[in-house]
Amino acid sequence: MKMKTLGIGAVLTTLVACANAGGYDSSPTMSKSRPGGDYQKVSDLVPLPSFIPGMGELFVQPKTLPAGPFLAYDRKGQLVSTIYMVPLSQMERQTPFSDLAVGDPRTLKVDMMYNAGHPGVAEPHYHVVLWHVSPERAELK
Repeated sequence: MKMKTLGIGAVLTTLVACANAGGYDSSPTMSKSRPGGDYQKVSDLVPLPSFIPGMGELFVQPKTLPAGPFLAYDRKGQLVSTIYMVPLSQMERQTPFSDLAVGDPRTLKVDMMYNAGHPGVAEPHYHVVLWHVSPERAELK
């Protein structure tokens, strides 16, 4: 049986569908305060700044690495986006990503951008960003 290779667009569509299908914590406190439980500040796990301009303050459950989700908070402490970091090698192997958690079920728009690698996710990957608030209104500078 021949396997069909999914293009980047199909992968993005699948990720967004999985994220919006469920697996998220829809409690109203999720978007107003930083996550607790087994979420950890990314800058405590790898050598990255505690606040990354354009992305914010990131939190992740280490067991979900490398894909995440990473919950991104702006300077006001508001959840602004859920970010997945999907390695190209896993896309090429057609690794399924199902039941991905999302910080807030409301998604205004989705951005996807290539990243050559950084501490925590060293191999080339895509950032898939589900924006829960308008990026222009988020305090990410």
